[in-house]
Amino acid sequence: MQTHLAPEFQNTPDGLEAEAILRKCVHCGFCTATCPTYQLLGDELDGPRGRIYLIKQVLEGETPTRETQLHLDRCLTCRNCETTCPSGVQYAHLLDIGRKVVEEKVPRPPEERRMRAMLRVGLSSPLFGPAMRLGQSVRGILPPGLRAKVPAPQKAGAWPKRKHARKVLMLEGCVQPSMAPNINRATARVLDAAGIQTIRPRGQGCCGAVRFHLNDQSGALSQMRQNIDAWWPYIESGEVDTIVMNASGCGAAVKDYAHALKDDAHYSAKADRVSALTRDLSELLPDIAQALQGKLGAKPGTVVFHPPCTLQHGQQLRGGVEQHMRALGFDVRLASVESHLCCGSAGTYSVLQPELATRLRDRKLGNLLGERVADQPSAIVSANIGCITHLQSGTEVPVRHWVELLDESISHK
Repeated sequence: MQTHLAPEFQNTPDGLEAEAILRKCVHCGFCTATCPTYQLLGDELDGPRGRIYLIKQVLEGETPTRETQLHLDRCLTCRNCETTCPSGVQYAHLLDIGRKVVEEKVPRPPEERRMRAMLRVGLSSPLFGPAMRLGQSVRGILPPGLRAKVPAPQKAGAWPKRKHARKVLMLEGCVQPSMAPNINRATARVLDAAGIQTIRPRGQGCCGAVRFHLNDQSGALSQMRQNIDAWWPYIESGEVDTIVMNASGCGAAVKDYAHALKDDAHYSAKADRVSALTRDLSELLPDIAQALQGKLGAKPGTVVFHPPCTLQHGQQLRGGVEQHMRALGFDVRLASVESHLCCGSAGTYSVLQPELATRLRDRKLGNLLGERVADQPSAIVSANIGCITHLQSGTEVPVRHWVELLDESISHK
């Protein structure tokens, strides 16, 4: 794709990066076939190819409009298009640049500004936990829309106390400790059973993804630097060999620290190292499965796995959870169709685009659960807190993290 950037973007870091990405695009349109919003809306401008054209026009000097902003807002950033693209177009990075430019040029309505500010600040605030507990205490009388965002209180087991020679760091996340506290503790217990000690460093916080995708990129970079500072003593000393992520959205973000901080003279080398050490929990499953062979007890019936977009497209990790859980004796299957498509959660998308998010959720649940009662799984499992919460809001079938099932099988031995 030929480009002629406007003078304000020429020879700037964003301009140079965007131009390189745009020139890889060959207009083939393969991306539209796997884009969830194009599937729903059938509008070229609500697919990757159309959004690429919109961003190109803005970078070439055309004045963006509110309509431009809406089409970019509707993108889930699921990155399914990147998996499909034969030319290796880094669409997500281009979208980040386009959204930032449009945000600076197109004022949002006051109510949108307030909602986005509340999400940027609130989700990573220390007050999120108390607010969630308050919401859970009155969950029964909340309006249905709000109740769907407040999961029922969850009991979390104990954190393991044994020490092991192999140690890993784990990012606890900003919302997961309050919304689903058992996931982090189950992760630590499973790793403990496999002879791996989990460390939770003081000073770590949100991975930065929420702020970054809400166009507060400077705030997101500050959160990334804060995490690197918290992790660095353990990395520098060689005490740990891995930074474990049990929320695939966080994993995709932290693996991208090297790119996000590439122009930061003080943090670029550290960010490279952090990204290189970061692993989704499923990437440790080969070691875990080997350590736990013959040590597991009772298992549930058939479960169906929803691979989050941030796992299968953002991190390009497919098949590992199913393969290794089956090797451990679990009956795990995928949806019979459209397992590659987004469930509609997408970080804050389900709050900012509720109508589209609900349609995608219901479509996903239909594919996960099947039409016949006989086909109903005992549970849906996933690998990201956003997907888990969003899917649970539309079904009575339990939706859980796969590591919780593994933890319970160890506990019931």
